[in-house]
Amino acid sequence: MARLFISAAHKSSGKTVVSTGLAAALSTGQDVRCFKKGPDYIDPMWLGAASGHPCYNLDFNTMPAAELLGLFSSRANGDIALIEANKGLYDGVDLHGADSNAALAKLLKAPVVLVIDTLGTTRGIAPLLLGYQAFDPSVNIAGVILNKVGGPRHEAKLRAAVAEYTDMPVLGAIGKHRALEIGERHLGLTTPAESGGFQAMIATIGEIIGGSVDLDTLRSIAASAPRLQASARMQAKAGPSVKIGIPRDTAFGFYYADDLEALAAAGAELVFFNTLKDRQLPEIDGLFIGGGFPETQMQALEANAPLRAEIKAAIEAGLPTYAECGGLMYLCETLTWRGEVRQMVGAVKGDAVMGPRPQGRGYTRLKSLGGMWQNGTEILAHEFHYARVENLPADTRFAYEVQRGHGVDGRHDGVLSHNMLAGFCHLRHSQATPWATRFVDFVRTRA
Repeated sequence: MARLFISAAHKSSGKTVVSTGLAAALSTGQDVRCFKKGPDYIDPMWLGAASGHPCYNLDFNTMPAAELLGLFSSRANGDIALIEANKGLYDGVDLHGADSNAALAKLLKAPVVLVIDTLGTTRGIAPLLLGYQAFDPSVNIAGVILNKVGGPRHEAKLRAAVAEYTDMPVLGAIGKHRALEIGERHLGLTTPAESGGFQAMIATIGEIIGGSVDLDTLRSIAASAPRLQASARMQAKAGPSVKIGIPRDTAFGFYYADDLEALAAAGAELVFFNTLKDRQLPEIDGLFIGGGFPETQMQALEANAPLRAEIKAAIEAGLPTYAECGGLMYLCETLTWRGEVRQMVGAVKGDAVMGPRPQGRGYTRLKSLGGMWQNGTEILAHEFHYARVENLPADTRFAYEVQRGHGVDGRHDGVLSHNMLAGFCHLRHSQATPWATRFVDFVRTRA
């Protein structure tokens, strides 16, 4: 598999827009498969929409190296793979870089293309690039894309400095375009579903990026990547089929592609529905509500009272339900944001309140307290939420003890009630935490 690792010196350098544009541009005549380093839901939506295929996350926190290789090799089955970094090339939690973008690039033996935000920089780009080359010579930095270039004079100065002081090829120069601006909010970029005419938007981004970089040279660099040897990806054994309802709309859309695949492999028929428009639940045996932006859609969610009432009644009647973050907020009694209070489902006896700053952000470590489909193992997950839950009863039961992170109250996560588990932390299906298989098995015992 030809492959490229798109990275940068720091976050907000324009990697996602450039990667989205490259995926769209290269998809003309080639089958492009995309990957995103780390825990992220929104960037993969853009990359998946641009390539026409699901985008998969590669995260050292939830998978060891062999499992990451297996996931990558099993999904990188097109003509060329694009892996988008998170933050900067050498950034990560571990001081020695064991979980950095550079470590992932080396694991995948992928040539690195640096996207450099050149705003306010001319000659200074040279020591930056030299430093990145010297910091870890085993990382194959194959070229640089100059981003946010101020104009022809600025571009000429940058190219001259790179040519004079480094041996790194300039693979393109991208100017400032209003069409390259994807809106941002408290959780990062807006999603494609919220961006009107996003397919036309992606096509325009592809045209601009494709016309600003040397696609033929990028293809050659990608083709130079050596062969990978990887172990096979874990496959679940499917039992009798059950139906699991999953809302997918502008309120809820945070799902890992391979988690959905794992649910299906375990024997689940995935039944998607819309919490804003559908007035009743589809015929299902279980319910999985992922994260998203219920706060931006809370008026419409409240207005769909028949669906809210049916979900509450179904949960209280024992419908196996798993909810993460935004899903937890939706299942609360009320949701408050910017001084506005809206009625939600009411299956969780507490109130979700959006704050001005993150309540929990980053990798989490949970100890399962048992119950339902969880066991007593340690679970590595992640969270990113501005919301908190207030007014929970004193006798609320929880699924997890939080050993790192915040969860619901700083000590616990995963509210338990009936056959429902609803928490702030996002799980990832893996060999160590096969949550999708366990949940489907649990649904099957209750069907």
